[in-house]
Amino acid sequence: MSQPEASHPSPTFIAPHPSAFAALIIPFGAMSGFVSVSMAFLCTQNGLSVEDGALLVASGMFPHVWKFLWAPIADTTLSRKRWYLISVVLCALGITSMSAIPLSKDNLLTLQIVIFVANLASTFLGMSVEGIMAHATPPDRRGRVGGWFQAGNLGGNGLGGGAGLWLATHLDQHWMAGAILGIAFLVGSLALLCVPEVAAESRTESLPRAMFAVLVDLWQVIKTRAGLLCATLCLLPINTGAATSVLSQAEVAGKWGAGEDTVALVSGTLNGVISGIGCIVAGEVCTRINSRKVYAGVALIMAAVSAGMALSPFTKANYVTFSLIYAFVVGMSYTAFTGFVLDAIGKGAAATKYNVFASLSNTPIMYMGLVLAWAQTKGGEKNMLFTDAGAGLVGLIVLGIAAAVLAPRSHTPTSHA
Repeated sequence: MSQPEASHPSPTFIAPHPSAFAALIIPFGAMSGFVSVSMAFLCTQNGLSVEDGALLVASGMFPHVWKFLWAPIADTTLSRKRWYLISVVLCALGITSMSAIPLSKDNLLTLQIVIFVANLASTFLGMSVEGIMAHATPPDRRGRVGGWFQAGNLGGNGLGGGAGLWLATHLDQHWMAGAILGIAFLVGSLALLCVPEVAAESRTESLPRAMFAVLVDLWQVIKTRAGLLCATLCLLPINTGAATSVLSQAEVAGKWGAGEDTVALVSGTLNGVISGIGCIVAGEVCTRINSRKVYAGVALIMAAVSAGMALSPFTKANYVTFSLIYAFVVGMSYTAFTGFVLDAIGKGAAATKYNVFASLSNTPIMYMGLVLAWAQTKGGEKNMLFTDAGAGLVGLIVLGIAAAVLAPRSHTPTSHA
């Protein structure tokens, strides 16, 4: 089946600068950063456990694991800009609500629900940006655009984590931290003026028919060797960056002598800046080397960083150094991921196909966050870091086996009589 009609640039079309996509995706990253850094740090300060904090982070990740189920709605109903405006308003309201509810055992379920709903809204924001990006980016610029896109995502994570934590710990009213970030989201939406509009696909069909057509188109990608290898790679515990959310908790960071200001600066603000630099560096690398190979190579580096942090003395200097190296490597992995997915999906049904792979890649982030929190509770910080490194190495071995099994078969030519 042919792909749904996609918008194509005219001969005079000028592709938007990649920084526009970076600006638009910032709220998406900030929603995650606010939960995984700001709220995670405050959990153990307010009587919650490390595992409670990991549960809140998992609640925010859950919609991102299953978002491909509702991605056809973003592809086939409103235009991408309209979806963006609706979702950015909901994200602003959601992050304000998250910061207004006191952290306590009694409010744990309420917080999980609010975090889930707020991140559900952010999935539509991400889909709208991804849809515009897939349609407006020429093939030869995908690596560079992917770098800027993920720089905005991880930079937003740093904004939500670092600025969010600093505001929450320095303002008398905690709700004001979320409200300030929400206003920043709305101001940032002005970047929509710098990108082209992308109409909904299959607008002449009913939504059920359009969704079915999109899913059929998706199947055409998944059943290929490249698509199946991408799906396999996404499910493995490789390049998750999940250790950051555990290292950001007050009880854990304290083992290195790191307080709230250090965590806000390192796991928040600097994390966003350094990971963003990693994204842009990897974007340039991916223009020269296959993105899948870069992704695998970065996974090996990340495992080495986790093991190195476990073996080094627990000092504040080492906490800062290894956390920032880890952030740089995470940034590189995010760009490599974006590059190989954009190569696999093409333009038709962009939001749906991108978000299937994005959803799959969020699965190990969610389960590794819970696994690492459990490992820390049972065996301490060293055990947690070795678990992170070991999972990455096992994932690489499985990936190598999958690549060998799914590699195209070469046929030896036979001579003719």
